[in-house]
Amino acid sequence: MPLTVKPILPAFGAECSGLDLTRPLSADELKQITDAMDTYGVTLWRNTGMDDAQHVAFSRNFGYLERVPKRPEGQRMRLPFRELFDASNLDLDGNITRDPAAIEYRKGDRLWHTDTAFLTQRTSYSLLMARQVPKEGGQTWFADTRQAYADLPEETKQLLEGKVGINSLWWSRKQAGADISEEEIDERFKAEHPLVHVHRGSGRKALFIAAHTMDVKGMDKQEGRALIKQLIEHCTQPQYVFKVDWNVGDMVIWDNLCTMHRGGDFDAANEKRDMRRTTVREGTEPHTMDTGDDPYTELFSKSPKTVDINKARDAGR
Repeated sequence: MPLTVKPILPAFGAECSGLDLTRPLSADELKQITDAMDTYGVTLWRNTGMDDAQHVAFSRNFGYLERVPKRPEGQRMRLPFRELFDASNLDLDGNITRDPAAIEYRKGDRLWHTDTAFLTQRTSYSLLMARQVPKEGGQTWFADTRQAYADLPEETKQLLEGKVGINSLWWSRKQAGADISEEEIDERFKAEHPLVHVHRGSGRKALFIAAHTMDVKGMDKQEGRALIKQLIEHCTQPQYVFKVDWNVGDMVIWDNLCTMHRGGDFDAANEKRDMRRTTVREGTEPHTMDTGDDPYTELFSKSPKTVDINKARDAGR
């Protein structure tokens, strides 16, 4: 059965059906999916029927999967595979977390961001699966950074040419309210990425900027941060944005190299939201072998003490 694609916005986001994602797919079927991703940036798949193992296996079709950082020997994890990042409000026993540090850490998900912009090796696809959803709220919002770039004034495009963003996980956490000093952030690892790049799948230019971007290399801090704020506000205007209302079993795939996203509010103190994400490394398509490196473990082994490291290890946003 061929892939059916129903656009959400005219050229951004699409609801897809017609393929059984629980079984191995042919090369032609996988190309249909990547073609839809190149065109729309985000694809929504309702009621996939996938379990955790199938989620991971399906994700491997698109490249090397990053892994949750290793825990010290004897410490358990909530999810069964290191390739699954925990985007829930749950503790290790599956109960709603009451840990203030973990709750604070998750607030960063409400900011517009791109997954793993704080690492040298960027993420291409993220594949998020809903296992349990609240009765109200908890949507995920997506923004189109290709069309947003195309609509910028020419003088702004010229200003951005060659500019590089400096990205830090701890900066986005600070913006969300975490008690981390800027001096402490400056001591930690930061990744540099061009603010504008050519999206490989479509050949279109896109902005690569969001909550992890703390400065613009070579620019005065105040001016650079004003530019970052201006660009995020531009990308998240209504004409570039749509939201996904989740049902159990739904999956969304988004391309971090041409989108931004954020989580919506819900009653996190009283309702469970169990979301699980796989994360594909840019430039590894198709997946052929384990690269052997482990950037998340390295990053979190040098994390600020003010952050709940165990929750950060699992979330890795």
